[in-house]
Amino acid sequence: MKKNYFLLVYLFISIISFSQTNQSYKPPFFKDNNRLEKIKPFFPIIEKIYREHAEKNHFPGYSFGVVMDGSLVFSGTGGYTDVVSKNQVNNQTMFRIASMSKSFTAMAILKLRDEGKLRLDDAVENYIPELRNQQLTKDAPTITIRDLMTHSAGFPQDDPWADRQLADTEEELLDVIKKGLHFSNVPGLRYEYSNLGFTMLGYIIHKVSGKPYSTYIKENIWQPLGMSQAEWEFSKVPASQLAKGHRWINNQWIDEPLLHDGIYGSMGGMITSMESFSKYIAFHLNAWPPSNTDDVGPVKRSTVREMHQPWRYGGLNAQYRYPNGRTCATASAYTYGLRWTNDCEGRTAVGHSGGLPGFGSNWLILPEYGIGVAFFANVTYAPTADPNIQVLDTLVRAAQLEPRVLPPSDVLLKAQKELLFLLPDWKNAANSSLFAENFFLDKPIQDLIKECRDIFNAAGNIIHVDDIVPLNQLRGQVTLRCENGDIQIFFTLTPTNPAQIQDFRIRRVQRGR
Repeated sequence: MKKNYFLLVYLFISIISFSQTNQSYKPPFFKDNNRLEKIKPFFPIIEKIYREHAEKNHFPGYSFGVVMDGSLVFSGTGGYTDVVSKNQVNNQTMFRIASMSKSFTAMAILKLRDEGKLRLDDAVENYIPELRNQQLTKDAPTITIRDLMTHSAGFPQDDPWADRQLADTEEELLDVIKKGLHFSNVPGLRYEYSNLGFTMLGYIIHKVSGKPYSTYIKENIWQPLGMSQAEWEFSKVPASQLAKGHRWINNQWIDEPLLHDGIYGSMGGMITSMESFSKYIAFHLNAWPPSNTDDVGPVKRSTVREMHQPWRYGGLNAQYRYPNGRTCATASAYTYGLRWTNDCEGRTAVGHSGGLPGFGSNWLILPEYGIGVAFFANVTYAPTADPNIQVLDTLVRAAQLEPRVLPPSDVLLKAQKELLFLLPDWKNAANSSLFAENFFLDKPIQDLIKECRDIFNAAGNIIHVDDIVPLNQLRGQVTLRCENGDIQIFFTLTPTNPAQIQDFRIRRVQRGR
């Protein structure tokens, strides 16, 4: 069967271009260079979402920020740091962000791990001997640092109790453990949110580094990121800069005194401003995509990406509804100090909420879109997650933002060109070095010839060859636009050098599918 002239010319030029194999990595990139300009028209809508939510939920004061491509591109504030003094909130106002602190504690643990000072699968009892021999069943596994970081140590959810322990000392923590702990589950089996577990991580940071968790995080994370407006102890924050806690009861705000910093602060005691926290968001976003540039942050970019992986499954919400009312199933998990979700549209979000008496907060990023948001408020357990979800969803959909696209690797392009040159007759293919040793054992060549000839004959002459769509560095799909329909070709390469085709699939599809 003769190939049409178009395909012959296309393949000749392509093979000449790729006669030299270059296996250098090409990172995903944004096709749109005007992303910021595309979202700017929607800033008034974003401001309205936050303002109306704050008014509806009786926030005395609030601060929000939008981070894109490494910078705080939009922010706003409203209300008061204190309803008595009526000092207005600004970008430098420092809010207690409660459990948003957990990712800092997790990052500190990972930094110590990267430095070889601990392992995530170390037994916690090696650092806290008081925990030894405490277990729910005789066959229960030893609790590990990884269990603490993923809320799977078997401790019960403890928000109401733990929120009031913030100022406790390390000695008081050890006394609680010495008296014996009750377990809700056997370690390692399921997710259950535990502030006690992250408090133990704070103790381990001190024991391993020789510095209190608060000092270690300040020196090794805050300062390298330039987070100058961050504290653990509220009495160290200038009064004019500190957001005071409030509670809404009987249609009025009452004062909710802040607790001093103690060992439980490692699970929820951090105090910071939007101006400073936006730098932390930017650091997380800048960890994507993987690249060959030098690491310059407090921890490796690969470590940050590790924090964004779903280490402990949380659940599936088949009927989840976005704020605009559309139903979209969502899977959730806990990472290392962060929450992870993936929705029916394939959109991955990472972030965390925080709630304490007097405060509520949330931050959320879409790593593949290079954008994130944060929302702080100074009223007890302020509901701040939903507006952040709404804002990100609004920006992505209204501004038609697209995730990064992966360019095809040179080795994938080379294999594609050589493969297309052989189709549909597979002439001399059995003697070609293009195919792995398994290929013709799995797919007899006579079957391949018949399948391809039938499909090419039915599709007619080739009009256009689309750019290959890479699924990763070694897997891709290419579409041939033909007179009577399209042909889709899918192939996967081996990890060997040279990379060879190990799998191949072809099908005819109706135009537009």
